[in-house]
Amino acid sequence: MTSILVVEDSWLTRRVICKILRAEGYETWEASSGPEALEMIRTQTPSCMLLDLLMPDMEGREVLQAMRQEGLKIPTIVITADIQATTREECMALGALAVIHKMPNSEELIGWIEKALGASEESAR
Repeated sequence: MTSILVVEDSWLTRRVICKILRAEGYETWEASSGPEALEMIRTQTPSCMLLDLLMPDMEGREVLQAMRQEGLKIPTIVITADIQATTREECMALGALAVIHKMPNSEELIGWIEKALGASEESAR
């Protein structure tokens, strides 16, 4: 089963996103912080990760930087309320596949997940 790690400090937002994903048949894993997410992806390999940008303790940018430094390659979609072009560019430069605005509708979210999973399959070949 395809597993998606949802990294979001807001319990309610995590629940809404996971509900959308489970309705589409995806297995969801949850992390409420950057350090928790890194620990999970060091020991397990989700098919894709949805990453909140602004979190206490460790921001999404820092998670992307740590993944890059450690060679952890997981298709990552950043979800944020920050609409600045510089934020998008920085996240993409750090390896994010996409940066989408919070709270995405279910079609947009699933569309990006499918693109991320397709990109993951391409890189595995």
